[in-house]
Amino acid sequence: MCSEILVIRLGAMGDILHTLPAVASLRNSFPRQKISWAVAPRWLPLLHGNPNIDTLLPFQRRPTAEFLRSLRSFRTVRPHLAIDFQGLVQSALLGRASRPRVYWGWDRSVVRESVAALVYTHVHVPHAIHAVEKSLELAQAAGATSVVREFFIPPGKAEGTLPDAPFVLTNPFAGWTSKQWPLENLELLAKKLKSVGLKLVANMPPGKAESVLLPSVVKHVSSLNGLIDATRKAVAVIGVDSGPLHLAAALSKPGVGLYGPTDPAINGPYGSSVRVLRTSTAATSYKRGNRVHASMRTITVDQVFEALMVALEAGERNA
Repeated sequence: MCSEILVIRLGAMGDILHTLPAVASLRNSFPRQKISWAVAPRWLPLLHGNPNIDTLLPFQRRPTAEFLRSLRSFRTVRPHLAIDFQGLVQSALLGRASRPRVYWGWDRSVVRESVAALVYTHVHVPHAIHAVEKSLELAQAAGATSVVREFFIPPGKAEGTLPDAPFVLTNPFAGWTSKQWPLENLELLAKKLKSVGLKLVANMPPGKAESVLLPSVVKHVSSLNGLIDATRKAVAVIGVDSGPLHLAAALSKPGVGLYGPTDPAINGPYGSSVRVLRTSTAATSYKRGNRVHASMRTITVDQVFEALMVALEAGERNA
C-alpha cells in the first residue's frame, strides 16, 4: 500500500465536514498525488465517492485490541506527507505508525492533547478562528498552494418515511446534552410551522425515537446515509452545534443554528445559509454537561420560528 498524502481525521461528523475544503485544496494543489484518508468506520458514508480521495482507510479506535491491530496495519502505508487534522495522541500515533517522511500537525499550544505535538516533524500555529479556516491553514502549511472552499457531500440513501409535503428537518440530539435545545420546544415549533404549511421532521438514530414523545413532530429514523438524503430533501434545517447542522451548512441549506456553551465563531455553521441564534449572555465554556444548558433554554420558540422564516426567504432569493 502506498499513499503519497495521508490525511488523518478520524471523527467526529462535524470535524470531518470541516476538513473537506482542506482536502479539496490538497487535491487541487497536488492533482497527480494519491490521497488517502484515515477515518473511523462509522463516518465512511460522509466520504464515499469523494473525488478528492483515492483511498479510504477505516481505522478502528475501540476497543484497545482493535486499535493496536489497526495501528500495526498502517505500517505499510508509508506516505511522503501525513497531516493530522485531529490533534489527539491516538491520531498522532496513527500517523507516526504509517512512517511518513514529513508529518504535519498542530502546535502544542493549540493541539487538543499537547503530547501529540511531540510526534510531528512540523507543527503549525493557526491564526484563523473558524475550524474550516484552521484546517485550510494547516493544509497550506503542509504545501497546498491552491485553496478551494468546496464541500463534496455524497447523495445519501432514502431511508424511513418522509412527508410528501415541504418539511423542515431537525436533529435534536448532540454529543453533549448541554448543547441541546429543550425537546418540548420542538412540539411547540411544529405547531407554528404547521400554520405556514410546513411539517417538522426530527431525524433520530435507531433506539432514540421510542423514548421521545412529540405528537406533532414526524420522526425519521435512519442511518447516516438516510440523514444525508433527508437533509437534501428538506426545505430548511434547524439544528444545534452538532454534525447534522454542519451537514446542512455544507449543502448550503437555509436554516437556523442554536448555540449556547460553544462559540459559533469557532464551531458555527460555515457559510451564510444558516442563521445563528445565541443569547448575548451565553458564556463560552465547552463544558460537557448532561443537562440542557441554561443559555439554550433562553432561545424561544418564537425566535427560532422568525429566524427560520428569514432564512427561508433569503434562501429563495439566492435560489
